[in-house]
Amino acid sequence: MYDIHQRIGIRAPQAEVHRALSTVEGLASWWTTDTKGDPSVGGKLTFTFGSPERSAGFEVVETTYDRIVWRGIAGPDEWIDTTFTFALAQEDGETVLQFTNAGWREAVPFIGHCSTKWATFFIGLKALLEGGRSNSYPDEIVISSWDH
Repeated sequence: MYDIHQRIGIRAPQAEVHRALSTVEGLASWWTTDTKGDPSVGGKLTFTFGSPERSAGFEVVETTYDRIVWRGIAGPDEWIDTTFTFALAQEDGETVLQFTNAGWREAVPFIGHCSTKWATFFIGLKALLEGGRSNSYPDEIVISSWDH
């Protein structure tokens, strides 16, 4: 199995970072503006990037103050049954987000694309929570033709 890992420090209270990762409004503010669903445990979330063919669905598995976990249930085949974990901790005056997308069956080129793309969205999340502006879809940073 293969995993994607990202780590970013955000100069914002953990409660604000948690809210950005655990509410529909928060998620829409940094990932895609077309975010729908129920972010509570057992709920389903859908993120759409311009058309139904470019969407992803998740089941919310866990939500605590320090950790949010989703399971991929729709969207790219590579994401189905993988887990998406957002772990939060206070370190050195910042909230550290450690993200893992675990359980990829193969190390396909799409894993590299997703790793880079997650990094761009997390940089946007950091900018937003530190008083700037995010780069959520459709104003995302385009990293390749796969973004269209």
